Amino acid sequence: MGAYENIIQGFIGSDGGRLDKALAEASGLSRERIKALMGEGRISLAGKPVSQASLKVSGGTAFAIDVPEAAPAEAVAQDIPLSVVFEDEYLIIVDKPAGLVVHPAAGNLDGTLVNALLHHCRGQLSGIGGVARPGIVHRIDKDTSGLLVVAKTDKAHEGLAVQFADHSIARAYRAVVSGRPIPLAGTVRGAIARSNANRKKMALVEDGRGKHAVTHYRTLESLKNASLVECRLETGRTHQVRVHMSSIGHSLLGDPVYGRTPSAIRPILQRLGFSRQALHAAELGFVHPVTGENVHFISPLPDDMRTLIDELRH
Repeated sequence: MGAYENIIQGFIGSDGGRLDKALAEASGLSRERIKALMGEGRISLAGKPVSQASLKVSGGTAFAIDVPEAAPAEAVAQDIPLSVVFEDEYLIIVDKPAGLVVHPAAGNLDGTLVNALLHHCRGQLSGIGGVARPGIVHRIDKDTSGLLVVAKTDKAHEGLAVQFADHSIARAYRAVVSGRPIPLAGTVRGAIARSNANRKKMALVEDGRGKHAVTHYRTLESLKNASLVECRLETGRTHQVRVHMSSIGHSLLGDPVYGRTPSAIRPILQRLGFSRQALHAAELGFVHPVTGENVHFISPLPDDMRTLIDELRH
């Protein structure tokens, strides 16, 4: 055993039951992590190695889990300023500025939110799936600003992922769209998938293809040739707000992919140097995956969007 390995020892809870579930409850590790460690021969019951996650186990059985030190993440830690809204030992919520990419990828290997979080959270990441990395459960586009929750532990990552999957997370965006939606409030439903014509673009597709998507919108303020709207997501698909609002004829101002800015507004965007989609992730609410507490956060509109809205009021 290496010097940096950690042995978790204890007893299965009185209810017993399926082994991976019982061990997850007793150890605080996620079930997926338990299964992975089992596959590596790192878990024993009453001194004997076990490899079957579905094994039924009796309450009070002694267990030992050999947890290796988390492997270092492939991405490099970088000292990039972060606006931290909330942080505890399990998760962190940041207010992402427009222009910051969330995850390293081809063409953006550094300078991302993940690079910033590796620096900010160094020594605090317990190893998502055995790797010392922040758990990105959801993303927002590079040129969208606003709230993003990131897991610091395996258990938090798994708990948040469940809430995103069952659509119980409260998420609301503020967007400045062209024109005036009629009706002023409504619901847009339409499956979203990658466009056949342009693989970098998402599109509404027929049911049975793509992912079911639902956006509830309401107009907060009518502006000159535009409107400030709130979009509440029932689902969270790639580019969902941008695709759905464009589909009803009210694309986001400044959106280079899904909309054409009205000619009357174009000079205003040029004068302000506003060159991104006018979209801000303003609200985020969920059940804390470890403490069980209901948490709710609001982010005010960033300066560039407030300036744009002020201009469009005149």
